[in-house]
Amino acid sequence: MKVSVRYFASIREALGPGEQVEIAPGATLGALRDALIARGGRHAEVLARGRALRAALNQVMASDESLPVGEGAEVAFFPPVTGG
Repeated sequence: MKVSVRYFASIREALGPGEQVEIAPGATLGALRDALIARGGRHAEVLARGRALRAALNQVMASDESLPVGEGAEVAFFPPVTGG
């Protein structure tokens, strides 16, 4: 199933504004993040598990192991502190 992934602040600078990603049904935010890290390169560097990172699922703050990400969902990744 496809989900929309958006990046903000320094993550956006490294990876661009976002992308459409194919994930397995029932995948969590953590599984999506791991799949993006597995791509290697900049994705692995910027989204690495050791880095502080916040996520939102359909514009609601969520943890990596939250409810499954549904078809057509919007997932956002951003640093813990962003400027406005």
